[in-house]
Amino acid sequence: MTEHSSESHENVPSRQRRRFAGISSRAYEHPADRSALVALRKLSGFDTVFKTLSGLLPERSLRLLFLSDSVRVSDAQFAHLNDMLRDACYILDLEKVPPMYVNQDPQPNAMCIGLDEPIIVVTTGLVELLDEEEMRAVIGHEVGHALSGHAVYRTILLFLTNIALKVAWIPLGNVAIMAIVTALREWFRKSELSADRAGLLVGQDLQASMRGLMKIAGGNHLHEMNVDAFLAQADEYEKGGDLRDSVLKILNLLPRSHPFTTVRAAELKKWSETRDYQRIMDGHYPRRDEDKDTSVTDSFRESAAHYADTVRTSKDPLMKLVGDIAGGAGDLGGKLRDKFTGQGGSSAGKGGAKDGSADSTRRDEPQNPDEPGSEPGSAGS
Repeated sequence: MTEHSSESHENVPSRQRRRFAGISSRAYEHPADRSALVALRKLSGFDTVFKTLSGLLPERSLRLLFLSDSVRVSDAQFAHLNDMLRDACYILDLEKVPPMYVNQDPQPNAMCIGLDEPIIVVTTGLVELLDEEEMRAVIGHEVGHALSGHAVYRTILLFLTNIALKVAWIPLGNVAIMAIVTALREWFRKSELSADRAGLLVGQDLQASMRGLMKIAGGNHLHEMNVDAFLAQADEYEKGGDLRDSVLKILNLLPRSHPFTTVRAAELKKWSETRDYQRIMDGHYPRRDEDKDTSVTDSFRESAAHYADTVRTSKDPLMKLVGDIAGGAGDLGGKLRDKFTGQGGSSAGKGGAKDGSADSTRRDEPQNPDEPGSEPGSAGS
């Protein structure tokens, strides 16, 4: 085990938690995140390329910036966070404890960045917002990023986003860079779901993880919030509205590096109830020394199966429409119209519209749902 000053696993908190010796990050990674990581790890020369690239990225500058203008967590500074960090690394069996900094920023946030070695940064806003168990889950989240190697991609995303801003005046250059940035953001959103799972494995307290996400969304007013009601928001968000709302959800999500908070909470709770999670807690999980034998094809197959299942079970109007199309649903035009206008049922269910006559359509279905006089609920409620 690699150790350096204030980085050993001694003096960890006394509460007994399960330790996952030799655990592979594949155990908790979201299928879409895992398939991409497995593919990259199989590329020969992958590490060499990124070490070369690190010379072009402002990583050294970032390290110096945090070293000079933030507080490094240690036995002498933020000792309780240092204990949590060592405990998280011990539980996930991450041999080298990454340095962690507390940065003065009222915005609650945390990140794990770096190409050669990951560093963890948490803001004062987050430290002041969360209690001990909630903070433990967040630190476990960031250690999960480090174990998966997400820090590499986060650093590249930050770099490319900065480049995109600088070349925004070049139309084609900006389009090319933003295409890469958009793909990386989608990948990183899935990696956040992976890291949430790692945080649960470290904290081993689902309610603390839920509370932390609620506080990030609504601030330090826990007595005014309720976990079940918060999760109900996620369900309402997923199934509510019509096709126009589905498109707006996509547009709202595209510029974000993280999934929406209610969605993260719902996804984490769902995973905590799976057999995969229970098997990990029982000590049955993929091992790190088996990573080299992982099949890229199998990983992509699992990812594809996950997305297919998501489309099949989703309550979102757009996903349900995609499922109908994939299932060879008849009357595609009618279904598309009904999904877009928020009306249930098909045109065949409207009196006299079954024969598709223009008069029936004009009488029962307004041509423009935004025109005055449209039927109540036609715009989706």
